[in-house]
Amino acid sequence: MADRTHRVQQYRSALAGVDAMSLVSSHVFPRHAHDHFGIGVIAFGAQHSWSGIGPVDAGAGDTIMVNPGEMHDGAPLAGAARGWHMLYFDPAVLAHQMAEEMTRPIEIARPAVSDPMLAARFQRLFVRLTAPAPDLLAVEEDLLRSVMHVLRHHGVARPVAAGPSPAVAKALQRLDEAPELPVSLGELAALSGVSRFQLLRGFARELGVTPHAYLVQRRVRLVRRLLAAGQPLAQAAGDAGFADQSHMTRAFVRQFGVTPGRYRAAIA
Repeated sequence: MADRTHRVQQYRSALAGVDAMSLVSSHVFPRHAHDHFGIGVIAFGAQHSWSGIGPVDAGAGDTIMVNPGEMHDGAPLAGAARGWHMLYFDPAVLAHQMAEEMTRPIEIARPAVSDPMLAARFQRLFVRLTAPAPDLLAVEEDLLRSVMHVLRHHGVARPVAAGPSPAVAKALQRLDEAPELPVSLGELAALSGVSRFQLLRGFARELGVTPHAYLVQRRVRLVRRLLAAGQPLAQAAGDAGFADQSHMTRAFVRQFGVTPGRYRAAIA
C-alpha cells in the first residue's frame, strides 16, 4: 500500500474574501460543497472527481473550478499524490468584480478545463496574492483579468433552479437554519411529511449526500466562519454543534484539507 501523503499550506491572502492554499496529497476527499467559488490549477499528478455533470479527470496544467454549494469530491488517480494551488472566493467578491461587465448572474460551466492562458493568469494571481509585500494594484488587475477570463470562456448564465422537492426542502431548511442543534432522522422526516427511508433516499438522490453528511458539512462551514471571526477552537467546536474539538478537527480536515488551527493562524 502506498504511503499516505498530505501536506497543506494555508497562505495569508492580500485580499479579504479570498483564501489561498497549496496542497500535495494522496487524500481522498469525500463528497462535499463549499460556500465559495473555487478556482485552482493542478501542478502535478492527476485526480478523478464526481461532479454535477458526471465524472471528471484533471491532470497537470488543468484548471479545476467549483461553484458555491456544488457537490464534488476528489481522489488521486492511481493512488499517487497530486499537487495543486487553490483560491476560494467569497461570492460577494466575484459579484463585485463582474458587476460592471455582466448583466445577469453567471456560474462556472465545467469543473475542469485545459486552458493554458487561464492557468498562467491564475498562477500569476496566486503568486502576487500571497506575496509577503503584495502590490495591491497588480493583485486587483490580475484578479479582474482572471475572473473575466473564467466567466467569458467557461461561464454560463445561471439557470433558474427548480430547487429540491418539497420534502427535501423542508429538511434542508431545518439543517441550514440551525446546524449546531442536534437533530434526528425522525424529526426531519416528520417536518418533511414522509417516512425516514423516503427522506433518506430522496435526500441522497437530489443532493448526492445523506442528511448526516450534509449536516456535518454545514457545521464545518459554520466553524470556518467562527474561526474567521476570531473564536477559539474549542468554542467554535461547541458553538457549531460538534461533540468536542477532535471531532471538529477530523471533519474540518476531511472537507478543507487543513486543520482548523492552521486555518485560523493563516487568516489571523
